[in-house]
Amino acid sequence: MEKFRIHLNHIEIKGEIIVAIDYSALKKGGFMRQKQKGRFSLRLQVVGGTLTSENLQAIYKVADKFGKGYVHLTSRQGVEIPYIRVEDIEEVKEELAKGGCKPGVCGPRVRTVTACQGDTVCPSGNIDCYKIATELDQRYYARELPHKFKFGVTGCQNNCLKAEENDVGVKGALDIKWNKENCTFCGVCEKACRVEAIKIEGDNILLDESKCNYCGRCAKSCPTEAWAGDGAYIVSFGGLFGNTINKGSSILPLIKSEEQLYRVTDAAIQFFNDNGKPSERFKFTIDRVGWDALQKVVEEAYNG
Repeated sequence: MEKFRIHLNHIEIKGEIIVAIDYSALKKGGFMRQKQKGRFSLRLQVVGGTLTSENLQAIYKVADKFGKGYVHLTSRQGVEIPYIRVEDIEEVKEELAKGGCKPGVCGPRVRTVTACQGDTVCPSGNIDCYKIATELDQRYYARELPHKFKFGVTGCQNNCLKAEENDVGVKGALDIKWNKENCTFCGVCEKACRVEAIKIEGDNILLDESKCNYCGRCAKSCPTEAWAGDGAYIVSFGGLFGNTINKGSSILPLIKSEEQLYRVTDAAIQFFNDNGKPSERFKFTIDRVGWDALQKVVEEAYNG
């Protein structure tokens, strides 16, 4: 990640020292201007909504000493400390660094990646969401782009992180397989399937792949392990949730490896970098250039 340092220019006018504030640099470094003069709300880098107790202690100390004793939790799992004075900014950054905290970013660049807890905690999870979020963050965080760019990672079809609201959304899936030898045809999987993709006929099970949404409920409910599945990924593109609301579209088959996933995300980011206009969100770039053009690029990445 690029390191930001705030430069305050001191200008003397008729014997009075005036501090000239570079608001653009402050915003780039996560300090957002408040309506109160000389006060800033500091956005922190929080990956996948996860903070350690050490992080929390540092945030508490800074909020108590330099803010007004409270923090704001954002809609994207972030933490903001309001009421920071401009003259305290460098000291605030130093204090936060002692607890392993870093300022976030704003403006036209890749934002912090959001994620649910995934399969490390949640019984419904199909993928390790924090691992994926951390990798995406390391690959792209703070990268300069035509406009802001957001990733969201959710562990399953419950979609707690609302993957399709993001410029690129990643949803955990199970690539399921049925082993007839282990099956007792008890009917649990048929009842567990919410999309009615499974039907038992005598000593056979029919899977309607056109209906299957890779939720993995069949494998998780099966008492004999007749159903099994490997973690996989459903990726959506062009989501928005703001002045304009748009559900991202999944235009690729199931992605079955992390390597394949990152090839696709690399291609999507590069497509936006190459084709986007300033202040144009990814969705509108796709609309203008053409979904066929994006599909060609990401399919090439998908196929390696």
